[in-house]
Amino acid sequence: MDQASKLRQMVSSSNEMSNARVIAVTSGKGGVGKTSLSVNLAIEIAKMGKKVVIFDADFGLANVEVMLGIRPQYNLLDLIHNDKTIEEIITKGPNDIGFISGGSGVSELATLDKESIKVLVSELVKLDRLYDVVIIDTGAGITDSVMEFVMVSPEILLVVTPEPTSITDAYSLLKVLRRKEKFNPLYKTINVVSNRVSSDAEGNDIYSKINTVSSKFLNTKLQFLGNIPQDKNASMAIIEQKPVIMAYPTSPMAKGIQSMAAKLMQNEDTDNTPKEGIARVFLDFIKSRRKSKM
Repeated sequence: MDQASKLRQMVSSSNEMSNARVIAVTSGKGGVGKTSLSVNLAIEIAKMGKKVVIFDADFGLANVEVMLGIRPQYNLLDLIHNDKTIEEIITKGPNDIGFISGGSGVSELATLDKESIKVLVSELVKLDRLYDVVIIDTGAGITDSVMEFVMVSPEILLVVTPEPTSITDAYSLLKVLRRKEKFNPLYKTINVVSNRVSSDAEGNDIYSKINTVSSKFLNTKLQFLGNIPQDKNASMAIIEQKPVIMAYPTSPMAKGIQSMAAKLMQNEDTDNTPKEGIARVFLDFIKSRRKSKM
């Protein structure tokens, strides 16, 4: 049995019946509101009684930190190299959500030695037990690290705005994803979120365009999670370093996020909701990164 098989067996035996739901939030380009959606969704889902943690996998930026107005003491590198536990690198946010900073640790995952991988996986197994939902805020675009996180995540939220470049870049992301050898659309849930729309009709049209070309040319059917309207309160919330769902809970944007959270969680207890756990997702990510570097 090779190393990867042994680690996967360890995850399976240690993590039985304690798999967190993993949702990767991504976009074809930056500046479309991906991090804002991740943070606000996390808070709203937590209001529903779920334990939620955000993993910031965009190691080039610290957008989650800025949006929450908090600075974590530790990040993923401290878990890997400095003997910190998963509990120690989790920073608490509003509504008791957790937040883990990936830092530059994400870029190091492909080069970890056997013992470091064991430590990482065993700690992530604990995370699966501590939380019900793990939201991965990926980097934007179609870099290798972003695409591999998206590929191994059982649920994907693809954030798109009305800008033509956002729509074409979202399709480019789906095209690159479809070409990945191990990507199987039958075992993925890909939800489209139309953000900063002037009307429901505009948001619905964005989804229709992307889903039509994706179904026709990529044989990949998408689902529509809903619309988030353009809202001046979003800018105000960013200046105040408060999530809009807390600063302006009755705003149009907040109501759109509340609707999406309810839709995401309505089938939570059915067998149709994939729950592979964050430990499995990271293990698959490490394997994928190593293959891409060979």
